[in-house]
Amino acid sequence: MCGRYSLSAPGDVIAEVFALAAVPDLRPRWNIAPTQEVPVVRAPQAGEGAGRRLDLLRWGLVPSWARDPSIGSRMINARSETAHRKPSFREALRRRRCIVPADGFYEWQRAPGGKVPTRIQRRDGRLLALAGLWESWARGPAEPLVTFTILTTAPSPLLRPIHDRMPVLLRPADRDLWLDSSVQDPARLAPLFVPGSDDILETFAVSRRVNSPAHDDAGCVAPV
Repeated sequence: MCGRYSLSAPGDVIAEVFALAAVPDLRPRWNIAPTQEVPVVRAPQAGEGAGRRLDLLRWGLVPSWARDPSIGSRMINARSETAHRKPSFREALRRRRCIVPADGFYEWQRAPGGKVPTRIQRRDGRLLALAGLWESWARGPAEPLVTFTILTTAPSPLLRPIHDRMPVLLRPADRDLWLDSSVQDPARLAPLFVPGSDDILETFAVSRRVNSPAHDDAGCVAPV
């Protein structure tokens, strides 16, 4: 499961890494939590012109057939191994894929004194690209609610002692394929759902302040 992450990189860095059509104006986020609106990279939709865009989507996917949006709080993650056959995710996997930029994420490791929040990030400090799916939900004349979920996979050896799942981390060479909506065969995407490389990752314990979404500052990522 991935239930918290951060995105504190400047807009120009995000635009360069993900080849965005425009530089976004963003404030640093150190403790992003489910149900919040956060930046997500999507390919342009019909009639939107060329170039990838960064849109604010709500974390927690709400299927188009849902009766109400409250279901989204239970769909912050989707298992990559089964998403292609789950009614909540299969059409989004075929047609509505996105990239969730992050400079690190958190997991909680069991320990004798209680769960310890642990930070996972690249050793070189560069951005991660988390594989995501998005969906649009609407009832009546109101503006559609656009939401997303983060795909997970089995953990790498480094992360296995911390948690039994980790986000799918897209390599730079795989990002064009992931955002290409003309690719709709799940079998072509399955090779991307592998654990991230331990060669590029590091982990360290952080303050329990990160347990509360009310704390959203650089202290959340400081090693303890």
